[in-house]
Amino acid sequence: MIGEIIAVALGLLVGLSLGALGGGGSTLAVPILVFVAGLQTQDATTASLLVVGVASAFGVVSHFGNGNVHFGAGIAFGTAGIFGSRIGLLVNRSLDENALLLAFSALIVFVAVRMYRSIDNSEPANEQLVDDLQLVNGTGVATKQRSSTAPHLDLSAPALAQLAGAATAVGLLTGLFGVGGGFAVVPALALLLKFPAKQAIGTSLVVIVINAATALAMRSGDLGFDWTVIGPFLVTVTVGVVVGTSISKGIDAARLTRAFAIMLGIVAVYTAASTIFA
Repeated sequence: MIGEIIAVALGLLVGLSLGALGGGGSTLAVPILVFVAGLQTQDATTASLLVVGVASAFGVVSHFGNGNVHFGAGIAFGTAGIFGSRIGLLVNRSLDENALLLAFSALIVFVAVRMYRSIDNSEPANEQLVDDLQLVNGTGVATKQRSSTAPHLDLSAPALAQLAGAATAVGLLTGLFGVGGGFAVVPALALLLKFPAKQAIGTSLVVIVINAATALAMRSGDLGFDWTVIGPFLVTVTVGVVVGTSISKGIDAARLTRAFAIMLGIVAVYTAASTIFA
């Protein structure tokens, strides 16, 4: 019972990451459900899909209210990942639970490193500071004005091919590990479609919803949830998403990303060690 209560409380961390950063949080859901709540690995990956998908849907609503969701790009990206999701599910069902956890540990390390390294290349979220010389009382004064940055879509063949490859890879990870894949979707939208950071985060949640719903539909025969654990966990993750979205404007994104990446690294080591020495 104590483990289940702790797991429910940790759901806030999962939601905060999804809402504020658009990814990373779902990689915490499976270890929490396995090592804290005591679920079997395959059950945890399925439950993670439900929790992350529903919570991300609430995040989409919150980000849409701030003008940070591009539904067309999100739906296209999510739809393109369906094939990969199917392949991932087939691999998931064929893997031993310990092998699945070890592979998941490697994924967490990758996510942690990618998030940490992304800090140096990050830009101000959703808006840019633009220098503008203006005359004030007859005197030239340099002022800073904020101007919103609209996405300039790159629809060239190479960009679309890369986007399709990224979507397939994200779908595969969703089907295999029960993760939303926002850690890959956000940079793909930012680098390939030139989305500002906040719009990449908001749109990535649309992709996560589609990927999670697709993978759950493919697992329709395996939906035996322990609602005494999953229900409260879903609630706290959803609350975390809404809170993370609302505070994303006022937080130091670089500091949050760095701290979260370090925490993921610790979780990866714990997951691998617990699996090997169990």
